[in-house]
Amino acid sequence: MKHLTTIWRQARRSSRQALLFVLCVALALTTLTAFSGFARSIALALAKDARNLHAADIVVRSYAPVAPALTQAIDRLAAQGAVQVARIYELSSVVRATDESASLFSRLKVVEPGYPFYGQVSLASGRPFGQVLAPGTAIVEQTLLDRTGLRVGDALKVGYTTLTIVDVVIAEPDRPLELFAFGPRVFIHAADLKAMGLMATGSRIRRLVLLKVSVPTQVDAVAATLKQANPDDTTRIDTYLTARSAVKRFLDNFLFFLKLVGLFILIVAGLGIQSTLTALFNEKRTTIAVMKAVGAGGRFITVHFLLLIALLGAVGSGLGMASGVAVQFGLAGILAPFLPEGLQLSIAWRGIAEAVGLGAAVVILFSLLPLYRLKALRPVQIFNRQRQEAASRWPGILFGLVTFCFFLVLVLWHMRDIRFGITFVGAIAAMILAAAGLAQLALGTIRRLPIRHLALRQAVRGLFRRGNATRTVLITLTVSLTVIFGDLLIERNLNATFVRSFPDDMPDAYFIDIQRGQTEAFVTLVGRPVTFYPIVRARVMAINGAAIDHGRESSQRRDNLARVFNLTYRETLLDDETLIQGDSLFRSDWDEPQVSVMDTVLDMRPMRIGDRIRFSIQGVALTARIASIRTRDNRALSPFFYFVFPTPVLEKAPQTLFAALKVPTGELGRLQNRIVAHLPNISVIDMSQTLGTLARLMSRLARILRLFSLFSIAAGILILISAVFATRNERMLESVYYKILGAGQRFVLSVFALENLIIGLLGGSLALCMAQAGAWWICVEKFDIAYRPFVPLSLALIAVTTLLTIAVGLFASRSIMAKKPVVFLREQQNG
Repeated sequence: MKHLTTIWRQARRSSRQALLFVLCVALALTTLTAFSGFARSIALALAKDARNLHAADIVVRSYAPVAPALTQAIDRLAAQGAVQVARIYELSSVVRATDESASLFSRLKVVEPGYPFYGQVSLASGRPFGQVLAPGTAIVEQTLLDRTGLRVGDALKVGYTTLTIVDVVIAEPDRPLELFAFGPRVFIHAADLKAMGLMATGSRIRRLVLLKVSVPTQVDAVAATLKQANPDDTTRIDTYLTARSAVKRFLDNFLFFLKLVGLFILIVAGLGIQSTLTALFNEKRTTIAVMKAVGAGGRFITVHFLLLIALLGAVGSGLGMASGVAVQFGLAGILAPFLPEGLQLSIAWRGIAEAVGLGAAVVILFSLLPLYRLKALRPVQIFNRQRQEAASRWPGILFGLVTFCFFLVLVLWHMRDIRFGITFVGAIAAMILAAAGLAQLALGTIRRLPIRHLALRQAVRGLFRRGNATRTVLITLTVSLTVIFGDLLIERNLNATFVRSFPDDMPDAYFIDIQRGQTEAFVTLVGRPVTFYPIVRARVMAINGAAIDHGRESSQRRDNLARVFNLTYRETLLDDETLIQGDSLFRSDWDEPQVSVMDTVLDMRPMRIGDRIRFSIQGVALTARIASIRTRDNRALSPFFYFVFPTPVLEKAPQTLFAALKVPTGELGRLQNRIVAHLPNISVIDMSQTLGTLARLMSRLARILRLFSLFSIAAGILILISAVFATRNERMLESVYYKILGAGQRFVLSVFALENLIIGLLGGSLALCMAQAGAWWICVEKFDIAYRPFVPLSLALIAVTTLLTIAVGLFASRSIMAKKPVVFLREQQNG
């Protein structure tokens, strides 16, 4: 009990540093609790509501007609009463007013009676969906009415038929998450499917078969029966528990992104914990010396301060848990537009427990080095004011390696991707080392500069006063600001390249689902020559005889071989393509089918010329040998394909065509109406509207990233304040000497302001240099776009950083500058 009283007294006497340590721990726990808890809360909510998210017990998905054997198996189960069946067809098309006054690219959902088996489609009228949607009718989103000027009760032309708008849809249970939507939803009865005339061979149609199992306990058994009857690997069969809805896919990716941000903040907060703890121990140097002088051993001191760390850590953990739960609900509010309606989130205690455990590990890890350095403190150095010997570098190096390994394991545990985990941790470590090297170089250069201005010379000396954590502050600020600056620069470059500065000849309209027999009519309607690009949809099934595990592939975060690819055929390279392997697109000395592969595919799976790839084209196998590898210039949104075949290989495969055109401003609407009136199966995508959506999406994600990056800035600010408090006596002594020698309050203020000005300028400038280099590399090497440094924006970022640093530093130093010499000297004498 006496021991705890002593510890509590120690904490109270160093209340400022203790508070900063608590805040750093709270910062780490806030991010851990927020992200871990939110992820688990979302997972629990989605699992609880899984049936509603899929509107069925079992979902069969395919982009090709469902195989006859599987269809027969479904029909047998339905005839036996084991399941109820509802088929859905999802496709896109241009719908239009009957007088051709307006047209709009829309997403059609053709449903059979019975849909949805779980959940409900909410209508504006409040009526039951199944009673409203009938043959000859359509239910539309409000957006369609707003943009076409139509009203409920008006006629709507869809394909070759005319339907009556009978209601407005508000929500659907299995609605995909549409961050990048191309048009409003239109519900149509399955009886009108044939009359629309949009089910042409090769058209982009997503087919779903929803099944409600009569005996809920038999869901897995029925799914297993269907999988045995399914001869086509391109058709997916999932239960409501194994299927990944569009909402879940988005949330998985978004939470993956947040975890990266959270781990980065955790590293920076850990540096804050180490820095504030070091400053706290520096304040206790005399206390520790006295304890050792009266016989306290190293073990006693270590245990004593471990208990102090545990006490402060517990307070910080409690504060972090509370704020983390608040951030969880804040995240729920931010993501509300993307979450299913009525999804109930609750506090995930397991996630919070996981966060507390990780938080404790982080506190212990970053406390090891300051605790170890207590052993090097000798009483004689304190009492005789001797210069302390330079500490050995090996403990710091060992600590760095342990920290690297800890975070590598942490990343691999959360991400479950070894290559990505090593890359991410390596990139963070490289950024911290680069920041440390640049900070050391900058500080060493400043220290050697011949400075005549008195206040500035004293400010530079202040950077190197005993116990000052200038280098740690610089490293933390530099790393944190690098992420924020780099994100902003990349966003601005992408926006400038793809949104604000179109090349004059770049296509701004894509016409898709053109049938082969419609090319002449299309050219006539357009009124100028058109280049058509054939599309054959297929999946990669094997490489060199080794089958592709589509389940494992689809679980990867990056682009992978599990998805459906668009194949094409031609004999020449496009204008923006070049060969990087191979002498020609195809080889004349090979008789077997050949394929040219885009270099992007090699990022998904290593391949080389001569390898064989087996494709499945609507159930028909095709094996082709790689004849060449291409790359392309990504600076224009021009058509491109990952796989290109010789014309004889694919020209008879089921296919559609698309065309990309540059349409004069104001002409696209009239051209769309003219084409759809004669060829209603053709869909038009307005790229200017699409890029506007992309710009808004990029801006939204960037704001979220910057919001959470502010946590890392907060850690840097805490370290800066800690450095001021840790050197409080030295700063106060300097202030008193200045005043005794005749300097006024203004001079003292100038010295401290200039000191923080240097820190802010250095931190902002080093961060901007690293951010410019990183953003340039990502834009030029990864995105292959021209890079702009945005000089005015860059200078503004440095100015804001500097002003913030000065404000924080002066705020923390206000009591030091206000101290009167006579009061300070009297306190020293009494002490």
